[in-house]
Amino acid sequence: MRIQPLLATFMITASFAVSAAQAETIRVAIGTQDATINTATGGLIIREEKLLEKYLPHDGKYKDVTYDIQWKNFTSGAPITNEQIAGKLDFGVMADFPGVLNGVAHEKAGRKSIFITVLQGSVKGSGNGVVVPAGSPIQSFSELKGKTISVPFASTAHALLLRAVAAQGWDPEKDVTIITQAPEVAGPALQANKIDAHADFVPYAELFPWRGFARKILDGSQVTSPTLHGALVDAAYAEKYPEIVVAYLRAAIEADRRIAAEPEKYSELIAKVTGVEAEVDYLFHGPLGLQTRDLTWKPEFRQDVAAAIETLKLLKKTDQGLDINTFISDRYIKEAFKEAGLDYEAHLKNYEQLPLKAKDALTGEEIKDPKRVAQIWIKDEPLVHHYASAENAFKAAKAFEAEGKSIRVFYAQDRESGIKLLGAKSWFVRTDSGEVSAFLLKESADGWAKNHGGKVLDYNGARAAVLASN
Repeated sequence: MRIQPLLATFMITASFAVSAAQAETIRVAIGTQDATINTATGGLIIREEKLLEKYLPHDGKYKDVTYDIQWKNFTSGAPITNEQIAGKLDFGVMADFPGVLNGVAHEKAGRKSIFITVLQGSVKGSGNGVVVPAGSPIQSFSELKGKTISVPFASTAHALLLRAVAAQGWDPEKDVTIITQAPEVAGPALQANKIDAHADFVPYAELFPWRGFARKILDGSQVTSPTLHGALVDAAYAEKYPEIVVAYLRAAIEADRRIAAEPEKYSELIAKVTGVEAEVDYLFHGPLGLQTRDLTWKPEFRQDVAAAIETLKLLKKTDQGLDINTFISDRYIKEAFKEAGLDYEAHLKNYEQLPLKAKDALTGEEIKDPKRVAQIWIKDEPLVHHYASAENAFKAAKAFEAEGKSIRVFYAQDRESGIKLLGAKSWFVRTDSGEVSAFLLKESADGWAKNHGGKVLDYNGARAAVLASN
């Protein structure tokens, strides 16, 4: 008489056991480069705002899944690749050159990785740059012949350096001495004047000048060599869990939306996590920034990856190529855009900087010309003030100081390239009509003054000239 209840108990217990056995724990392990601040929307912000948890699927085959989310931060792409090959990471965030080496390493290991999205970059090349010691007399790259230049070898900045050398018609083996140095080594070397120049990637060509011991003399946009940072995933993982890959990209899209809406807030968050000052973070993430946050695979970015493959062969860092058509996949990012209600094709065609939609904080006029814009961030204030011109910004700065307020940073846009500049490190031309334009390089300012009339001034000189005329 007791057999039936016992049997029922056994069946219930067995059912729970089967259910427990079927419940799956899926690892989502992501390798980030927090200090490489243009990767923030693919790592740091997603992690700090817990955006991945928001989008991971919990229905269908994922109904009873438990997610093991793991974040690991690195200073460069190479160790991320090593961790992926060792099976310890599923996703990796890195630049074009390390990304190619990631793909090659996977193939050599009998596996495959795929580049699933761009996070931030520049079709013109901004982000990579060359700096010299702050006290150096050198004002342009053309003056580096016979000099010693350091660079992280096999990096995207290495490619910039080689292209800049070629543009001068120099032999990289004879006309300059190129040595390998990571940014943490190059910084002290610049301070001690042990090297003549240093080429590097985000954020060091801006960070070193901001910290006062270097001066930028070449921006990647002058060489017109596209550059990007993006995200890769293990191909087998993506094939098994495509919905998780899309969820990660949905999180990246939201991170991008958040920082576009509140660039000051998130520049402060990036600074808190990385130690890279918010003033530098805003150079990249604020409106009219140095790079575009762009999750689409523009033809220029595809070509950038293809060029990276060939350059790495030239540098003898690899003897193996990659099929660009299978290494880059827009399948997942297109689905993420679709689920987010965004038009991928429209974004693919958009090459504009993050726009600035604002009125001049001094005059109230609508800001129309992005290459004339200047901005002021006041100490202890949450938002940046925008101005239609450097002249208006200089006048506003004087008024702020009269009120006892401190200028945290003054930004200007390069009149020719349109890239955002640290105003105190820039050159200016003031014409006879009083119009002021900003430039990264003195030679550019000289050329503008010659063609348009006016006087070349440094930051203090330009400000004094504007204030003296009022």
